[in-house]
Amino acid sequence: MKKPIRNSIFNLLLSLLIPVSISACDTLQDVNEINGPCTIILPDGSTIISSGNIEIQKKTGTITYRDEAGKLWSLFMDDYQSYTCN
Repeated sequence: MKKPIRNSIFNLLLSLLIPVSISACDTLQDVNEINGPCTIILPDGSTIISSGNIEIQKKTGTITYRDEAGKLWSLFMDDYQSYTCN
């Protein structure tokens, strides 16, 4: 009698994990990676230069980049005016 219970628990867990893994793939497709170096222009006219790649979330427009020390930064759409790369 224990085997049917184990099978049903396994099937339940599997049915919960598959949709989660599929939705995680959709999240990854929401990001556009752009090869650097990139210059990000801020609203006050100052600039941020990222020597590496930047990532832009398609839905929110948030830019994510790393500084010279490797620290990860994010800028929301209101935090920058534009960007250019290469």
